[in-house]
Amino acid sequence: MRKFAQLIEKLDSTNKTNQKVAALAEYFADANEKDKLWTMAILSHRRPPRPVNTTLLRVYAAELAEIPLWLFEESYHIVGDLAESIALVVPNDTHHSEKTLSTILEELVLLKPKSDLEKKEYVQQMWLQLDYYSRFVFTKLLTGSFRIGISQKLMTKALSQVTSVPQDELAYRLMGDWNPAKTTFEELVFGRNEQAYVSKPYPFYLAYALECELEELGNVSDWVAEHKWDGIRGQVIARKGEIFIWSRGEELVTDKYPEIADLVNFLPPGTVIDGEILAFIDGEIALFNDLQTRIGRKNVSKSILQKVPVIFKAYDLLEYNGEDIRALSYLERRALLEALIQKTNHPALHISEQMQFSSWAEVAAERALSREKRSEGLMLKRKSASYQVGRKKGDWWKWKTDPLTIDAVLTYAMRGHGRRTNLFTDYTFGLWQKNESGENELVTFAKAYSGLTDAEFAKVDSIIKKTTLDRFGPVRSVTPTLVFELAFEGIAFSNRHKSGVAVRFPRILRWRQDKSIEEANTLDDLKALIPK
Repeated sequence: MRKFAQLIEKLDSTNKTNQKVAALAEYFADANEKDKLWTMAILSHRRPPRPVNTTLLRVYAAELAEIPLWLFEESYHIVGDLAESIALVVPNDTHHSEKTLSTILEELVLLKPKSDLEKKEYVQQMWLQLDYYSRFVFTKLLTGSFRIGISQKLMTKALSQVTSVPQDELAYRLMGDWNPAKTTFEELVFGRNEQAYVSKPYPFYLAYALECELEELGNVSDWVAEHKWDGIRGQVIARKGEIFIWSRGEELVTDKYPEIADLVNFLPPGTVIDGEILAFIDGEIALFNDLQTRIGRKNVSKSILQKVPVIFKAYDLLEYNGEDIRALSYLERRALLEALIQKTNHPALHISEQMQFSSWAEVAAERALSREKRSEGLMLKRKSASYQVGRKKGDWWKWKTDPLTIDAVLTYAMRGHGRRTNLFTDYTFGLWQKNESGENELVTFAKAYSGLTDAEFAKVDSIIKKTTLDRFGPVRSVTPTLVFELAFEGIAFSNRHKSGVAVRFPRILRWRQDKSIEEANTLDDLKALIPK
């Protein structure tokens, strides 16, 4: 465990890619095979279920530190991170545990069904036996909130250096439904598990945002365009009489979308299609907000199937007749995909329209129609491009529509996290609406915590502290004085929000120091942006 904690400390202490890869490679070269396997699982978001809820962890820590719970809570609000707070308040012990990472994670798996008393004894004992950073990492694993700035690409690069297995091959091996408790490092990296292969998706090809003028891409005749649909990116896999639907987040969602799963009776074995799961209501692509009503449901009822049916909008064909065809050109894969979909003729399987233009001006004109067509913008794909692994520049670009914007008033603030722990940087915003008395009042509608410079955050923090009206734990209500322009990607009516509106990916575009709060937008202005 100490070696893994030291690795995380090294990774967390640098922003330099080469140093991170070197630290990972050094660790993989030295660690035992079980620890290597669990490290790969953790860094690719495969963690054991959380065995103890965070409320109990706070109680355990306060008791061990011999401080009242309220004092721990106040300290936590200042520190901003639960694992760090616990690592700081728990007394240090001279006896450091020599348990390996894999041993501790296997114990956490067994801990989940145990009684609260057994959980408390185990957790407190482990805290006392671990040094500060090991205790911090152990608590991160306990809470299930273990996040660190390591992409799978960096991990596979380091593994490739140690194992000599090509990066793209490693990326493929790490996809799909593997469990560190049911395989070995040798099997995963060097072997071929036939049963696991049946359901295994391919690594997704991801595009960078367009960062140059269209004309710099060269001749428009070398490119095709497709609309960038706003749903859940996924792969449909048909092999050996079974079908599997994977999301880009590597979640197996076959049972969530029975309309698409029905393709098991139509697609030929040895077929893998890349595309987008979309809500499809009354013969039209619906909003992402509609699709959200099906995301996360344990059971998909008949009523929800009727209310929000879905389709799979196909972008690409990755496997055909059991052969990996990613090395073929886009146009070659596209021809096979079109023939396959025509032959399949299934109502849940659609193909994304491929568009070719005679000028870049025509491409720009099509992008301008994106919101009308309920897409996020365009994907530009080079006709000769192979299907690559991960985010690559050159052959695929995403050209999204400009975000929607609104001027809103800051109404609440909360402390940030990490290096912003001592600053109020997480904001809640409101828009004007007339109440029953005909008076204007601010109705909250969105939260945002990014978009300002460090200097601006510091200035806003100072104003928040001077204009605080009330405190609710870590949250402060403030006198409305500040206006900000917010940007967001999508908008829809919502019964779950007080404002009646939900916005997607809100962030701060700029601080409108030139505007008074009376000049901020109204809730009606926001609703007018909702697609008809």
